[in-house]
Amino acid sequence: MIASSTVPANFQPAPGVLSGKTILVTGAGDGIGRAAAQAYAAHGATVILVGRTVAKLEAVYDAIEAAGHPQPAIFPLDLSGTDENAYRELALAVAEHFDHLDGLLHNASVLGERRPLESATWQAWQNVMQVNVNATFLLTRHLLPLLQQAPSASVVFTSSGVGRRGKAYWGAYAVSKFATEGMMQVLAAELENTSQVRVNSLNPGATNTGMRRAAYPAEAPTTNPDPADIMPAYLYLMSDHSAAVHGQAFDAQH
Repeated sequence: MIASSTVPANFQPAPGVLSGKTILVTGAGDGIGRAAAQAYAAHGATVILVGRTVAKLEAVYDAIEAAGHPQPAIFPLDLSGTDENAYRELALAVAEHFDHLDGLLHNASVLGERRPLESATWQAWQNVMQVNVNATFLLTRHLLPLLQQAPSASVVFTSSGVGRRGKAYWGAYAVSKFATEGMMQVLAAELENTSQVRVNSLNPGATNTGMRRAAYPAEAPTTNPDPADIMPAYLYLMSDHSAAVHGQAFDAQH
């Protein structure tokens, strides 16, 4: 079981805690990704919205602009695609508009099948691994030079409770989140004392999202907090308050 930490209980993000920062968020069109993008923008960051569905990204863009926050940017990308060139081209496109990245939130994930491993289908397994692991690696690989251009940058990998202690019937999703934790640890070790980029993982916990409702269809949605309610953890890890925090596994909820 992977040991985890929690964000300081007394952390209260100041309104401009992310002023001047540029942060890329995957899966920014819905759920936790949308809440994180809006929270980052509300605290002063220029947010780069990455996701598959342009209409959803445009809705987040419009909400951020309407609130008077820094103008965001949209870079559509289907993370289920396996062509490395698409990820390389995204990084090049970002570099054309921004000379560095201060933050990268790997939020996008897919749930896949909830069934025993013995009956798991290969196609569904591959899709989960592609979105949750391979795409995360490719984006990190190609965006790292931009992160290294920042005075202090933060990479946050999204984990899960079932990626720290395996549970029956969580199949590829659980395995992908164990891989996510491993990727975080490997990258953190590689960047230790050699880079200004810090790397951590964050488990949002049970949250009222579409993925949670798909995983627990009988559960009342109001049982869990809304994505906006867990944003202090996301703001902490992207702010300079966590500048010395590196290689740790965090929980968003106490």
